[in-house]
Amino acid sequence: MDLSMILTHSATDPDPYMRPQFTLQNKVYRFCWGMCWLMLCRWTPKPLHNWRIWVLRRFGAKIGKRNVVYPNCKIWAPWLLETDDYVTIGPGVEIYNPGGLKLGNHCILSQDSYLCGATHDYNSAEFTYVKKRIILESYTWICARAIVLPGVTCFEGSVLGAGSLTSRDLAPWTVYAGNPARAVKERTKFT
Repeated sequence: MDLSMILTHSATDPDPYMRPQFTLQNKVYRFCWGMCWLMLCRWTPKPLHNWRIWVLRRFGAKIGKRNVVYPNCKIWAPWLLETDDYVTIGPGVEIYNPGGLKLGNHCILSQDSYLCGATHDYNSAEFTYVKKRIILESYTWICARAIVLPGVTCFEGSVLGAGSLTSRDLAPWTVYAGNPARAVKERTKFT
């Protein structure tokens, strides 16, 4: 989409499908964020987690201590990201968080997992954009290529298996697998 298209569509456009979901200010801020990540972080060696966390904090992320953030992850809005301590955001992880994202202590987002915090109301004539917060409590593990959809809470110790998809909350200390994800076994509770 070129700049002229962004500027010609307004919040009062009679066609709801053509109305922008975000303000121009929001788009400019996200553009600046994307450029900073690209120039300052994307190319950095994997061990430079503290540098990337410093950059994330400059853009409003609330990051706990001893987090690990890989250079090729994608974070849509760091100002809507909050983590506790010892959190890992692995390689290729994509965080689309317009509704906000909270990651508890010892959460792991494995490679290429995707957290999607927004959708559209397909039953609405306006195709209304809906943002929902995602919460991952302590000791949650989202395995490789797993997908968490808007509004989901993954309770303490829950695991979403590789390649699985959930649109529903995950029970504590339970392992889920499949599409849609179903509980397959209990996890040993160690806290």
